[in-house]
Amino acid sequence: MAIHETLKKSIPDALRAHDVVRLRTLRSLVTAMTNEVVVKKRKPDEFLTDEEALAILKRAGSQRKDSIEQFEKASRNDLAEPEKAELAIIGSYLPQMMNREEILPIAKAKMAELGVSGKADAGKFTGALIKELEGRADGGDVKAVVDRLLS
Repeated sequence: MAIHETLKKSIPDALRAHDVVRLRTLRSLVTAMTNEVVVKKRKPDEFLTDEEALAILKRAGSQRKDSIEQFEKASRNDLAEPEKAELAIIGSYLPQMMNREEILPIAKAKMAELGVSGKADAGKFTGALIKELEGRADGGDVKAVVDRLLS
């Protein structure tokens, strides 16, 4: 079953469970996905492909992370907590990301393949590595591994 369809079918379960946070999060995600369908000039009752749905989930997760960061800087933990709960729900629909230790051997192989020798090639190396690991690793973790290898 497609991610978009799964999210839509999870709404009645959240309603029955009286899980307000999950319901709010699912509704916002389904709305974002429906808006994306309309932007792509398709019928609103169609579903997005998994790649398109993952892009929206990642965007929503990124928005929540940014909000949490801003709320914590402003010492507004009362606003950060609901965002953290929503981020956890969004994360449950995202595929498991690789950690830095899993990225390292792939980065070393790519480094040898591209012939990267120093910091001057960092941009090209990071771009190629992110493209190879797209959807499987967080960009921040990839950048940290590249910095570690080139230092």
